Amino acid sequence: MGHRPSSLDEPRPAAPRLAVVGNPENRRVALFEDAVRAAGLPAPRVVPWADVLRDGGADFAAEEIVRLDSPGENAEVDRLLRGAGDPTRVEGSGRWYARFTTAVRSLRGGVRLDDPDELAVLFDKRLCHAVLDAAGVPVPASPTSGPQGARVRGWDDVRAAMREHRMPRLFVKPAHGSSASGVLAVESGGGGRIRATTSVELAADGGLYNSLRVRRYEREQDIAAIVDALAPDGLHLERWLPKASQEGRAADLRVVVVAGRATHAVVRTSRSPMTNLHLGGRRGDLDSVREAVEAAGARWTDLLGVCEQAAACFPRTLCVGVDLLPAVGWRRAAVGEVNAFGDLLPRLTGLPGSGAEGLDTYAAQVAGVLGGLARYRTGTPHA
Repeated sequence: MGHRPSSLDEPRPAAPRLAVVGNPENRRVALFEDAVRAAGLPAPRVVPWADVLRDGGADFAAEEIVRLDSPGENAEVDRLLRGAGDPTRVEGSGRWYARFTTAVRSLRGGVRLDDPDELAVLFDKRLCHAVLDAAGVPVPASPTSGPQGARVRGWDDVRAAMREHRMPRLFVKPAHGSSASGVLAVESGGGGRIRATTSVELAADGGLYNSLRVRRYEREQDIAAIVDALAPDGLHLERWLPKASQEGRAADLRVVVVAGRATHAVVRTSRSPMTNLHLGGRRGDLDSVREAVEAAGARWTDLLGVCEQAAACFPRTLCVGVDLLPAVGWRRAAVGEVNAFGDLLPRLTGLPGSGAEGLDTYAAQVAGVLGGLARYRTGTPHA
């Protein structure tokens, strides 16, 4: 009688080899490393963005699973991408975009969890808006959507768009910006009055600086100076949609979608148009949001479905963070943005029924990797 191999004799599949391109000192990389180790996998290889930018790329083994993380919060990387000596300067996002997308395409080999072509769309708000709109995802109206959209050369073009498209309230966004950097919430009133709410600090010499304090500008010449300085980098205009509120504060949601499923959500509330937590926004109560949605006769799963519909526009990217803008009354919602690196929600565990219960956003991504990679493109040089 022949020997029947025991389970110990059977060949075992090799553990996946993961790599992450990021800033090694950053907590994003540390959180991903923790999630990989917690899954019982070898620690991922960390490839610094600074090395990628200085060396003209990086090479990965064919079976290496490659995840990209944000290049932000590193002064040297910021200098290499934007060319600015002061990382608090707002200008330079156009140069950042060109150099970042070139760096992404310089990565060779491996199995990619972030598709280069999709990243190029995600980091251009005009292109991303058009892709979402074409897929039937509800988005704010925009005259700058897509390659054929209007180009904004300065404040005069913004004023013209407000008149022609009957948008007395709109958001002016750097096309390649993130974390609300350079965003202005503009509203006009009777008698030609104009006001802009933004985190941009306009210096005496005309330079623009990121600030943690949201401020208001009511002199049109100041608003025009900011917009004129940002316009060469590319600007995107969107109608300012009135949002639902929680405890008297404007509310929206950041919903993380991993492998096509909405896994995590956080409510962000603010007394200003910008709800970003680093600009004074506060985390709201998610249970109250669910109750408000159901009380309005809508379904919470439908709101999450809008986020999954948005993520489905980027099928070769494992994880995105969707900014969901609930309308007044909580019955409907639109997508404000889709963020390639929108997963930094420390200690937040998965939504009930999501399959990510008990997992943070990074552990959910590791679980998504282990669950199958058939939908992701193997790493080959991209034209």
